[in-house]
Order: sequence, then C-alpha cells, then structure tokens
Amino acid sequence: MPIGPKILLRLVKEGKLVENLSERELQNPEGAGFDLRIGEIYQTKGKGFLGILERETPKATVMASYNERKIQKISLKPGEYYLMRTIETVNLPDDLIAYPQSRGTLHRSGVLLLCNQVNPGYCGQLTFGLANLGNNIMEIEMGARVAHIIFEKVEGGGSSYRGQWQGGRVAATKKEKQV
Repeated sequence: MPIGPKILLRLVKEGKLVENLSERELQNPEGAGFDLRIGEIYQTKGKGFLGILERETPKATVMASYNERKIQKISLKPGEYYLMRTIETVNLPDDLIAYPQSRGTLHRSGVLLLCNQVNPGYCGQLTFGLANLGNNIMEIEMGARVAHIIFEKVEGGGSSYRGQWQGGRVAATKKEKQV
C-alpha cells in the first residue's frame, strides 16, 4: 500500500527521504507521492552490452542542465532516445521501495518515460530513459515535472541495494564487471 504525503513529508524532514524537492511538493504534494523534475538530459552514442558477468552502456553526453536562474528548453526529436537525471535525490531506507511513473503530459505527447523500481538502500539521483515515439518534436523545459514517485513499505525488511548505479551515475565509463 502506498505511503501517503503526510508520512512522506515527515520522512523528508527527519531522514532526508527525498532531497531538493520543489516548494510545491514540500507545501502541497498531489496524489500519493512526489513529482520529480528533469535536472539533466543526455544524448547517448555508441554501443551497449549486457552479458552474464559484464556490461557496457553507450556513452552519455550532457545536452542541457537545470539552472533556476535561466529557463532552458530541449527539443526531443521523433525517434530519438535520451537519458535524463532528476534534480531530486532519494535516500531510501532498507524498509522502503519506490516506484517512479511518467506524468500524463509526456505520454499524451508521444514521449515514453522509462523508469524502474528504486530498491531499498538506494541513495542518489534517478536516471530515466526518454524516447520520443511520436511524430512531432516535443519541447521540454529543464526543471519541468516529468515523473511521480510512489513509496511503499517492504514487509519483513528489504535487502539493501548494492549495485554500481548507487549515487546517481548515468552511464558506465567502460566495460565493467557487474556486482
């Protein structure tokens, strides 16, 4: 069962569950979680590999970063794939798991936000995929709300995340052994 905003706001204040939330989320969150904003967007290039023991991701180059003093837009071209990282940082204790989901304007505009669960014990910014599946260019302002994250209690305790993406790393810098 999702944890409601009153408890989540307490966890933000007491344990820094989510850092860098917007004033909107700190004052009056909507739904059963928090909206997350786009902090950086990356173009990917090169080859990826996923093996049994090793992996490699395409190289990721920053195209735009959020700056609260200057509004910056990025155009997502039809058929293109991007990575994005959130402004917010999550700090999940071992008894919580989180599920980010796309906000409706994206899919109504033909843009697919690719998210995965955030495991107990993960700390860092979140990286999502963005794919423009539509026929039109989609402009997005850096800092726009693109995802909603819901938190749930892990009954019986969770196993702490020990993967190499801890801390919000966007891409691997070379072929690496998986943990």
